Amino acid sequence: MDIVKEIRERILQESEEKFRKFSSSLLPGINNVAGVRLPILRKLARDIVKSDWQTYLKNSDCRFMEETMLKGMVIGLLKEPPEVMLQYIENFIPQINNWSVCDSFCGGLKFIKQNKKLVWNFLQKYLKSDKEYEIRTAVVILLNFYIDEEYISSVLDCLNRIKTDDYYAGMGIAWAVSICYINFEKETLDFLKKCNLDNFTYNKSIQKITESYRVPKETKEKLRLMKRKSAVNKF
Repeated sequence: MDIVKEIRERILQESEEKFRKFSSSLLPGINNVAGVRLPILRKLARDIVKSDWQTYLKNSDCRFMEETMLKGMVIGLLKEPPEVMLQYIENFIPQINNWSVCDSFCGGLKFIKQNKKLVWNFLQKYLKSDKEYEIRTAVVILLNFYIDEEYISSVLDCLNRIKTDDYYAGMGIAWAVSICYINFEKETLDFLKKCNLDNFTYNKSIQKITESYRVPKETKEKLRLMKRKSAVNKF
């Protein structure tokens, strides 16, 4: 049996109807969820990497969302040269069509830690994109690997320059701003006072910051006062 059929059978064996309904409810417009939990998918990804992973990554017949998600997880586990990794990433990004596949993929790209400058340059075209999941992918990579002393100013500058009206791209930006604030309060507060974020994304950034248990109650109250009253829910 080839690797694609084998993994598809294992997905069907591991699927849970109750979990499928729950996952589907969080992914509007995605109708091919099998209902397999993340720990099981991560184990399957490790098994694929030990087998014919090249064939699996070439598979274009992803009947279940989890099959696409597995491809992203497999890429994250590879030990290929950085330039090869970037090619796999570039090939995979157009297949991303929901936040769950996006976020699990981005968080697994551990090779970035040793190749930050190379990947930073690679991400720039996606930060300038007009496609919802190209933007979100780049932003989620930033919040996973670039919120540090060296890159914080550049990250905030990139977030400030993104132009998008897409919901999941905007929510990714708000999430990134909240992580920036938790790690670099002063720099992010200065950013919020003068940024060009649209009102919806700006207010979502404030909301996500105030939802964090790492932000003191008194600070949350001050931040809520910074919300823009003219914000309109675009969605």
